[in-house]
Amino acid sequence: MAFARLSNLFTTNTLLAGIALMLLGDMMFSLNDAMGKIMVVSFSVGQVLLIRSAGAFFILGPMLVRQSAAKLFHIEKPWLQLLRVVMATLDTGLFYAAVVYLPLADAMSFYMAGPIYVTALSHFFLGEKVGWRRQAAIYIGFIGVIIILKPSAAAFSPASMLALAGSIAFAISTVLNRRLRNTSDTTLVTWQTIGALLVGAALVPFAWKTPTLPETGMMLLLGVVSCVAHLLITRAAKLAPASVLAPLHYSLLLWAVILGLLLFSQFPEPRVLVGAAVIVLAGLFIFHRQKVVDDGPADVPNSIN
Repeated sequence: MAFARLSNLFTTNTLLAGIALMLLGDMMFSLNDAMGKIMVVSFSVGQVLLIRSAGAFFILGPMLVRQSAAKLFHIEKPWLQLLRVVMATLDTGLFYAAVVYLPLADAMSFYMAGPIYVTALSHFFLGEKVGWRRQAAIYIGFIGVIIILKPSAAAFSPASMLALAGSIAFAISTVLNRRLRNTSDTTLVTWQTIGALLVGAALVPFAWKTPTLPETGMMLLLGVVSCVAHLLITRAAKLAPASVLAPLHYSLLLWAVILGLLLFSQFPEPRVLVGAAVIVLAGLFIFHRQKVVDDGPADVPNSIN
């Protein structure tokens, strides 16, 4: 009896720890997004990518020292690895380009559709079957995206298109994470960071502006914050079931609204909130159906219905 109570207490504490780390990781990702928005007002996206990526190695460096070089250079499915790096770099770069013109919450709303895109793309990339309930949720989620886009004579603004394209790149990189699940997190994040650094280095000669020391520190801190956020979420996934953690990812939108209001005095328009609500509800239904059908992790489904 005492052992059972102790076991239940340990399980509960582990679950709560996973939830806490997930929420903290999402908060740090939102902070990273807000810091990025501040920086791209004064510096080009290429320059932010370059210095941000260099900053990430303050975290990645010690991790690489502990990992053998073989794991970094002998990787599975090299072409898929390259495609993932391209998509992850597009995700980051397009997001920073979008938030130059869009409120933080507006841009983040497109990224909330990520699970919906993942479900749609999983059929093509992973050969997963998508049942009618999931298909209906996908269509409803797309309606939410259209609401945010505000179809009109001025619809599909360049900034909205950047955010939409970035969110699709994010979804593709997420699907590729499933295909490359045997690759260590350190290797995945390192090549992703190198990709962003190279793109930043290629773009920066066209729009270099010498930053002050505090500005350089802020851009380096971007890389540190994003790496720590990734590590927190990775650890959370090892402590709690993905079906519990996945819906918590929508806390990103709440933080985007709060930080947008506090730092930029920007509040999303009603249509953005309505569209985001539609997307979140559709995404939550997808997670629910995943649990019902698979009774397994929401982010690595065997079949989708």
